[in-house]
This record gives sequence, C-alpha cells and structure tokens, in this order.
Amino acid sequence: MSDLPDRKARGPTERQSLDIRIGGWRTRCDTQYQTFRLEQWLRVKRTNEVAQRDGLRDRGFKTVSVMRLLRCKGLYEATCGHLCFVNLHGQHCGPYKRVTEGVQWSRPLAATNVLFYTATRACNQPGDPMLDLTFDTPKPKVIAGAKHDWELVIGMEVHAQVSSNAKLFSGASTKFGNEPNANVAFVDAAMPGMLPVINEYCVEQAVRTGLGLKAQINLSSAFDRKNYFYPDLPQGYQISQLYHPIVGEGEVLVELGDGTARLVRVERIHMEQDAGKSIHDMDPNMSFVDLNRTGVCLMEIVSRPDIRGPEEAAAYITKLRQILRYLGTCDGNMQNGNLRADVNVSICRPGQYEKYQETQDFSHLGTRCEIKNMNSMRFIQQAIDVEARRQIAIVEAGGTVDQETRLYDPDKGETRSMRSKEEAHDYRYFPDPDLLPLEIEQAWVDDIAAALPELPDDKKARFIKDFGLTDYDASVLTADVDTAGYFEEVAQGRDGKQAANWVINELFGRLKKDDTDISDSPVSPAQLGGIVDLIASDAISGKIGKDLFEIVYTEGGNPADIVEARGMKQVTDTGAIETAVDDIIAANPAQVEKAKANPKLAGWFVGQVMKATGGKANPKAVNEIVAQKLSID
Repeated sequence: MSDLPDRKARGPTERQSLDIRIGGWRTRCDTQYQTFRLEQWLRVKRTNEVAQRDGLRDRGFKTVSVMRLLRCKGLYEATCGHLCFVNLHGQHCGPYKRVTEGVQWSRPLAATNVLFYTATRACNQPGDPMLDLTFDTPKPKVIAGAKHDWELVIGMEVHAQVSSNAKLFSGASTKFGNEPNANVAFVDAAMPGMLPVINEYCVEQAVRTGLGLKAQINLSSAFDRKNYFYPDLPQGYQISQLYHPIVGEGEVLVELGDGTARLVRVERIHMEQDAGKSIHDMDPNMSFVDLNRTGVCLMEIVSRPDIRGPEEAAAYITKLRQILRYLGTCDGNMQNGNLRADVNVSICRPGQYEKYQETQDFSHLGTRCEIKNMNSMRFIQQAIDVEARRQIAIVEAGGTVDQETRLYDPDKGETRSMRSKEEAHDYRYFPDPDLLPLEIEQAWVDDIAAALPELPDDKKARFIKDFGLTDYDASVLTADVDTAGYFEEVAQGRDGKQAANWVINELFGRLKKDDTDISDSPVSPAQLGGIVDLIASDAISGKIGKDLFEIVYTEGGNPADIVEARGMKQVTDTGAIETAVDDIIAANPAQVEKAKANPKLAGWFVGQVMKATGGKANPKAVNEIVAQKLSID
C-alpha cells in the first residue's frame, strides 16, 4: 500500500496525486480539493484472497477495487479530477472514469475484519446520506457427508466465441448454421504450405474484453502450439497462448440475490482456435466431422478457485455473459455453443480453504476434477452438486480422487470419466514457429478503452440515480443490453418509474407468454412511450392503457390515433361523472347506508360508476365525487 496523506485542511486550488493499492490495482487519483467538504465513510469488507497476491498479508486485509466502490453508488460527473486504472507495471489499462467532485483518501484505520477509508469530497448539501458500500461475502456451500461436513471449491474456464465475421487465422466465415464444412479455408483444413495470418479484429475484441473485466492488458503476448490428435483437429495441434496470454489478471464482482457478493478473480484470458465437431449419431457404423467451427477464435477466461457453490457458479457465468454482451465481444449464445464452461470442482474440510488463502498452497484443497463443455446454467449447478457428492463418497470411504476430465449426463444425473486430466507437458507446448510474438501499442489499447460502452454495473447505478428506480428494477432492466436500451428509449423524457413498470410488468409479461425476445417485440419503444404519455396526461386511465397496450401489441398502430379513433379517452367531465354517481346512489339506498357506516364499502360505488362509464371515467375524480356524495371523509 502506498503512503496515503493524513487528513488535513486543504486550500481550494491545491492538487495532489495519490497512488492507492487496492484489490490488486494501483489506482491513481488526481483530485482538486475545495474548502467545503463532507466526510463520508467507505466501508469495505475484509476478504483475504488478494492480500497474499498484493503482498499485504501482514496487514491482513484486501478490498474490492476503488472503481467498484465509486461505481456502485453512481458517483459520476466530476467537476474536476479523474480516476484511471493503472496496472502493477505502471501501464494505463483502462478508460478514465469520472469521480465525484474530488475525493481525498486518508490512511486506513485498522479494525476487526473491516478496512475503513475516509473520503472527503466537495458537497453543497451537508445532510447528504452516508455512503454504505459494504457487502457481505456469501457463505460457502456445505454438504454433509456420512462422517464430516465438506465445503466446495470451484474454478471456471469459460470459452467465449469472439464475435467476428472471420476466424482467428483465416478469412473463412464464422456464421452459425451454414452447411457442414462450408466455412473452411485452406488454413483451417491444414493444407500443406498454408500459413496462419492473425485477424486483428479478434485481438481487438480480446483486449476489449480484458478492459471490461478491469484486467491487465499485456502489450506483448505470443502463441503456442498445443499438440494433440483428434479427427476434428486437422492440424494435429491447437494454436493457443499458454505462456504469454494477451490479458492478465482481472476480476468479476458477482452479486447474488440475497444481497451478498463474491469477488471472483480472473487469472488470465487467452486466445485460441476452436476445434471442429464430431458427429456420432448420423450413422451406426461411422462418424462424421464438421470443420465449420475449426479455427474460430475463442477467448478462454480462466478464474481463480474463488467460487464456493453451485449457485455462485451460475451467477458468475451469468454476470460474465452479461458483460461480454454489453461489450459486444461475444453473443453469449450457450445453445449454439458460443459460450461454454469447463467447471473444476474439488472439496475440502471447513477451515482448509482459509489456509489455502493464507498460503496459496493448493495442498490444503482436494484434488480437482474438470467437468467438460457445460452450456446450461441448470446443468452446471446440477453437475457441481453431483460431482461434489461423488468425491465426498470416495474420500469418506478411504479412497482418493483422481484428477481427471469428466462429462455430466443429465439424464442419469451423474458424471462419468472422459480421460485422465493432462498437464501442460502432456501437450508438448512450444512457441508456434509460423507466428511472430504479438506486440500491441498502448495508444491502441487506450483508443479501445476510450470507446468502451457503459457496462452493466455503471448502467444500473445510473438508472437508479437518474430514473429513481429500485435496485431490483434496475437489475432486471440492465440484465440484458437490449432490454436496457429498450427501457432507456421508453424512459427518455418521461417518468422513469412508470416507464419501468410498463416495461417490466406489461411488456415482459406478454413477451414471456409468447416466448418472444425483446429484440422482436411487436411494440416499439416509441409506441410504449406513447401509451405512458397518454396515461401521464390523463387522456386515458391505467386500465384503458392495458387495453390499449393489447391493441398495439396485436394490431400495431399509433397509440394516440387508436385512442382517438376508438373513443377510448377517459371521461374527465366532472358533470358527467357526477350524474353517473347520482344515478348509482339513487338506485341503491341500502348500499348507501352501509357505506356511510363502513366507508371502505364506498369502493363498491366507484366500481359501479366505472362499469357504467365503460371504464372511461377518471378514477381519481370518481373517488372524490363518491366520497363527497356519501359525506365520507
């Protein structure tokens, strides 16, 4: 941890540059201090994993990144100052992010299991609420064996297909669904004399992904040959990046439904070629090979063993997929195999994982087994639970778990051995002689960083701040990049909460019923916004709005024109409403006496008036007139 300044009074124009080591990053914050300040506490829960990596073990703490802290409460649009990510080698590796009006970080104050920082920022409202940026780490999944309790330790290797038109080393198409062996160039088929030529756009997408995961971008990387033989691998080797990946360490903050969050460290991201596909069920006597996928660029995103349960594993994949889709670097289509995971599962006794955290010695953990090619959130969770129980049964019976690659059979609810787990030397890795080391410039990385889109956590915080949404509604609306874009169009210039209600309750409900994606919604943002406008202007009631939505959904058209043409405007003429109320009261004297005795029964009259006016009467006006006529306060 760099030396941080003591808190003291600062003049209105004094500037200072601070280096802060937090969560594996050195964060530089240039701040412009002002005379009027407000002290607020930023609380960060203690987590030990990064402490060892950052050489902070003796201090006994780790934190999430500063960017996460500032982002999660929507502290944007600084009047001065900026915050940028700088990797441990001093290289700029992330876009500048605006911070609030100037933040001063004081020395950390030690406390049991918690690290405190004091932030001083310019503020015109001394009564601003206290920032609460604390999140609790979820408890690990515990499975009771016959003899002992066991905890799960999980690491993930996610293979994400890069969104590109051409393959990593050839110009062949990557389009899914083409005829078998239609997307094959001479390089993909390993024809003699054909040399690979790297696709610059694939490199750009990998860099963009690294920046989105707040990871170190390696300006120098290299490709290696991973040698193994399989019918759908024509070259007899796979071009990968074992020793010098293009992206180094990053992180993914995974928020869970119970309010807890797990910071999952990303160890590396490297590019590699995908293999082809062997087809075994077309003929009883032979197999077929489709090389369309051969040579397609994959990003292998390797996590540390920070995940502690099946639900966390699924949440991690969900969050990672969300970020990739926002970045536009992978479409995340798991059904087509464009995003799939190899899940490494091991077990340990309670307390052993903490020893691993302190020492980074894997001997404290059990032997891991890899479950290959998982492309379903539900199956990932099932496979982890099944595999963990298999390992527990073996260990408690006195046996040992063999390190191996296994497959999950969802029909039988079991994992079965595929092959023994190979180590790097089994693949005889060596530098690819046909490819020079990959050198990229920092300026190019900076240009990519500057053009990064708004990411999910940033967008969620902005929706909460700008539109006044609840945390839940903001999470739902930012879960998918298309959904977030749709909502923002609807909410532009309108009441954000009302727009959110119509998108989440009416639109999502109908799309789910019809099994339709929001990108194919029959109701455009402009049309839904038109319905919201009509309700806001009291031209129609909420009930009529639902009928109008159904018409627009099934028939299309301009909502305002439909209301005009079909006479759907609500009755706002108090004289007409009063006449209807008088008629109902005159026809129901017994009900009047009951309502006067029990004012709650006045709702019956409101319902009768709405029925008599075909639902067109202004509900607020009806309630007021009914209460007046019945002399109900």
